[in-house]
Amino acid sequence: MRLGLSLGYQTAWSTPADHLAMAQEADRLGYSVVWTAEAYGSDTVSMLGWIAGQTERIDLGAAVMQIPARTPAMTAMTAATLDTLSGGRFRLGLGVSGPQVSEGWHGVRFAKPLGRTREYVDVVRMALARQPVSYAGEHHRLPLPGGAGKALKLGFHPLRPDIPIYLAAVGPKNLELAGEIADGWLGIFLAPDVLGDQLAPIAAGRAKAGKDLTGFDVVASVPVSIGDDLDACADTIRPYAALYVGGMGSREQNFYNAIAVRMGYPDEARLVQDLYLSRQPREAAAALPREFIERTSLIGTKENVTQRIREYAAAGVDTLSISPYVGDLQSGLDTLRLVAEAYADADVVG
Repeated sequence: MRLGLSLGYQTAWSTPADHLAMAQEADRLGYSVVWTAEAYGSDTVSMLGWIAGQTERIDLGAAVMQIPARTPAMTAMTAATLDTLSGGRFRLGLGVSGPQVSEGWHGVRFAKPLGRTREYVDVVRMALARQPVSYAGEHHRLPLPGGAGKALKLGFHPLRPDIPIYLAAVGPKNLELAGEIADGWLGIFLAPDVLGDQLAPIAAGRAKAGKDLTGFDVVASVPVSIGDDLDACADTIRPYAALYVGGMGSREQNFYNAIAVRMGYPDEARLVQDLYLSRQPREAAAALPREFIERTSLIGTKENVTQRIREYAAAGVDTLSISPYVGDLQSGLDTLRLVAEAYADADVVG
């Protein structure tokens, strides 16, 4: 198993300089990849381009580039450019986002996300391979029929035509699709004790493609809070977890709430959502069981973290990407170093 760093996206309380310093320290410590994200604020491409020019070895991952935000051809152009500029260090993570962002921010209907994702990846791979892009799908038609367009191919030779593609997936059908058409999976709220339930549909998708899980990168994005007081550590992660379980999406369609339900917390997930959607985020955070946070995070002492790293590796995680939940840059750098030491102690290098 390898270590990664999930920086997320820029917020009002984190600066680009902080993110760069974290990425550079992860590079120095031997972390395998640094991921950046986008929602409706900072974009992942600009952040990765900036980090690429100021790091040396660490891979650069988009987690994720939003499918509704860009045409597949634009995504292929961007991926090929970032990969070339970084010397072959780019990983392309894709996701359909959610209905609120897709329809409210990008003006793209959220309907049929599986079909849209499949076609999108088809076109991206075709473009990266420098094939003339001619595609007649339900959601993407290139060139447009009856017009002056013609099938074009990427106008330069990318460093790698097989840039690894990852899907952010939650539900069983999307997990199966990730196994079938992608090179890796970006997972969230992963608990080692139930990870096998999520790997089963991925394996089924791999089998559809005539493959097994060999070489498929299972990536777990895991919050981290270090300290002797488990309650205090869990409290630092609660607002993030409550946002996703309670407020990310609508009452009828919240993929993260569904994760909590599948993990065995149906009543708690409903209460967290009720409170969050009633504009009571603090109460929603308090209603999350500490056990849920413990199962999906790294909290506690270095010894706790070491044992949890072993559990994630044994469950089948290939890349453990940590998200430090800290109050300042120095604490973030200290967390990166402590997790690196715990990783060495865990002795899970494949």
